[in-house]
Amino acid sequence: MSKIRMAFEHGKAFIPFITCGDPDLETTAAAVRAAVRNGANLIELGIPFSDPTAEGPVIQGASLRALQGGVTTDRIFALVRELRRDVRVPMVFMTYANVVFSYGAENFIRTCREIEIDGLILPDLPYEEKEEFLPLCHKYEVDLISLIAPTSKQRIAMIAREAEGFLYIVSSLGVTGARSRIDTDLAAMVSLVRQNTSLPCAIGFGISTPEQARQMAEYADGVIVGSAIVKLTEQYGTEAPERIGAYVKEMKDAVHG
Repeated sequence: MSKIRMAFEHGKAFIPFITCGDPDLETTAAAVRAAVRNGANLIELGIPFSDPTAEGPVIQGASLRALQGGVTTDRIFALVRELRRDVRVPMVFMTYANVVFSYGAENFIRTCREIEIDGLILPDLPYEEKEEFLPLCHKYEVDLISLIAPTSKQRIAMIAREAEGFLYIVSSLGVTGARSRIDTDLAAMVSLVRQNTSLPCAIGFGISTPEQARQMAEYADGVIVGSAIVKLTEQYGTEAPERIGAYVKEMKDAVHG
């Protein structure tokens, strides 16, 4: 069984997204540990990329700060090795196909296996082109996580049937970032997913408040929050991990209802 599935075995999962290297990797490590101590079930680690097309200004800014600070893929791999000394929850990378290509796809995915990264999210990888990476992910037992967006429509069933790890349901059109309202018919999307797979599904994009998290948890098996956490890092810098821990606890409590 995929280790990712374990994140959803004890009720609704809360999944924080953290940009690696913003403002530095030591703060990233502290933020991950604070999130786990306060109930995070799975950690989504962002590998910065110079042109993050799925991201709004908050996460774009974090990626730019991290890259300007000298973060590299190898340094992030070293960070995960160090985290795995005591962090046992599943962890996945969120990055872009060019990052994997430029590193060498087999080297990248093999290293993910070696450092115990459980899954890979590539938001710019179309479903129809996943064979670029899927055989290597199978070879090294790293789940290639599929995204389903409001625009997926008739492709939702097909994507769900072939998904691995968990399904990432994108709540809204556009890029990441907090939203005051989420108007997508998520109940219908989740219902169609559940008709085609037994994998857990988590909703992300636009969620920032406990009330939103509570609402999303009514539909899905988990809730993903990124921009609100990255904004705390932007605001508090190296002092952010304690604030992130408190925020994760509040959101986790909301997800559990």
